[in-house]
Amino acid sequence: MTNLSININKIAWLRNARDGDVPNLVDLTNKIIKSGCHGITVHPRPDLRHITPKDVSEIKKIIPSNIEFNIEGNPFEQPNEEYPGYMELINFYQPDQATLVPDDTMQKTSDHGFDLSKPNLELERVIKTLKSFNIRSSIFIDPDIEQLKRAKDIGVDRVELYTGPYAAFFNSQSTKDTYRSVIEFANQESLDLNAGHDLNLHNLPFLMECGEIKEVSIGQAYISDCLIYGIKETTKKYLEVLK
Repeated sequence: MTNLSININKIAWLRNARDGDVPNLVDLTNKIIKSGCHGITVHPRPDLRHITPKDVSEIKKIIPSNIEFNIEGNPFEQPNEEYPGYMELINFYQPDQATLVPDDTMQKTSDHGFDLSKPNLELERVIKTLKSFNIRSSIFIDPDIEQLKRAKDIGVDRVELYTGPYAAFFNSQSTKDTYRSVIEFANQESLDLNAGHDLNLHNLPFLMECGEIKEVSIGQAYISDCLIYGIKETTKKYLEVLK
C-alpha cells in the first residue's frame, strides 16, 4: 500500500489570513492523524506565508511514533530573523524524511524539480549531511528518466516525482505514458519513489496502476475535500484509492 502523507500548509495559510489561531493547526492535525493517515508533511518558507518555525515545533510534539514527519523545503534558502534556515530546522527537529525542493521565496508553489543534468556538489553535500543525521532524503524531480538516473547516482534515498504536469494534462495519453515509463524505470532500478503536487481522488487511481510508489503527499485537494466530506471520510476515500 502507498502511504498517505497529508500536507497541512493550507490549514496554516487559512489561519494566517487573520490574526489569531482559527483554524487551530495542532487540533486539526491531531484529527487528521487520528483519521488514519500515515504521515504529516510541512513546507515552511522564509516568508512565513503558512507553516512557521513555531508550527514545526508544535507539530513535532504531537507526532506519534507510528506517523512519519516530513519537512519539505529548499536547503539553500537564506535564513532571516524569523526563519533559521531549512537545514537548521531539519537538524533541530529530526523528521523522518527531508524532502528537498528547488523553490524560491517568491514562488506561489513548487513548480519544478531539481535539474541534475549538471553536477551539483552543494546538493550532494546536503544529502550526505542528511545521512549523517540518519534522516531519509528525498528530492523533488521532474518526470525524466535521465534525471532519475542521476538522482540514483548521487545517493538520494528517495525521489519525489513532481506530478503537476500529470494533473494539469491528465487527459493526455502521452502525459500518462511519460509518468508510467518513469515509474516503471524507477521500480526496475530499485529507486524508491514518492509523488506529489495536485494529486486528488480523480487522478490518483491511474498513478497507482503504474507501479510502486512509497508515499504520496497531498494537501490542497485533501483540505478541499474535507470541506465537503469531513476529515474522517476524506481520509477514508484516499486510503481506499491507495490500497
